[in-house]
Amino acid sequence: MLHDAPAVLPGMPLGDLPLEQGTQVLVIRAQVGPLTALHHAPDGPPTGTVLIVPGFTGSKEDHRLLLPELARRGWDAWSFSQRGQGDSSGPDSLASYDMDLLAGDVEEVAQAVLGAAGGRLHLIGHSFGGLVARAAAIAYPERFASLTLLCSGPHGWVGRNADDRAALVANPHIDLWRLRNPQRAHLDDLDLSPEDAFLRLRAELTHPDQLVAAIDHLADPTDRTAELAATALRTAVVHGENDDAWPQDWQRTMAARLGAPVRVIPGTGHCPNEEDPVVTAGVLDELLRA
Repeated sequence: MLHDAPAVLPGMPLGDLPLEQGTQVLVIRAQVGPLTALHHAPDGPPTGTVLIVPGFTGSKEDHRLLLPELARRGWDAWSFSQRGQGDSSGPDSLASYDMDLLAGDVEEVAQAVLGAAGGRLHLIGHSFGGLVARAAAIAYPERFASLTLLCSGPHGWVGRNADDRAALVANPHIDLWRLRNPQRAHLDDLDLSPEDAFLRLRAELTHPDQLVAAIDHLADPTDRTAELAATALRTAVVHGENDDAWPQDWQRTMAARLGAPVRVIPGTGHCPNEEDPVVTAGVLDELLRA
């Protein structure tokens, strides 16, 4: 599926989390509606372009520390909030978050990021974003130079996040942060840490149908590793040393089936992009240049 290249426009920050000088907040005018993005360009001519897809309950801000580190290593670095995440457009209905539609958004954003110059970019998917990035790579392999799966596995498992799903369905007008943190739900922002105040704001804006659909994707046991291997796209697998959100042996087995290198970020868990962005950027830089 091909789309007309959407426009990239200036945007506004979501919340009060600090962004490093040089990080731009942008809006990509996509078919689903505006999708928000962060962009950090290198000081000189870029080595290449990197696009990061965030995971479950996430948004572009999950990678606000990683983008400048990638840019310092020469990469034109982008992340975007998927449809329904944070301040991106969020259509109603679970069908609006079908995996093919999510993959189409990635391809559309890639077109916008690359602009008139065209070419291919390096795609990174974190956790649930890895499932979406994988689907995009399978559907549009010509758009990407490589795919890196960051703390993401070959498939989900039945019953995953079932408690969150049940709570969201039973309480459609209460965001997931408040459902998970009932004792702090009504505190003033000043009584929360800056990080928690941001997480609550993002949860308020995130569409509940996006979350329920994401849980359903995370609970899907369908393994698409063979389809990804058939694209012959260069792949890599990276995870934190203490990642407990996806079985690490699954990630290593997936890498072996893909013929992909595996890198482990020491001292980190499921979010090395936030826990140690310097080392994570170094590992990604090595893989992308290989």
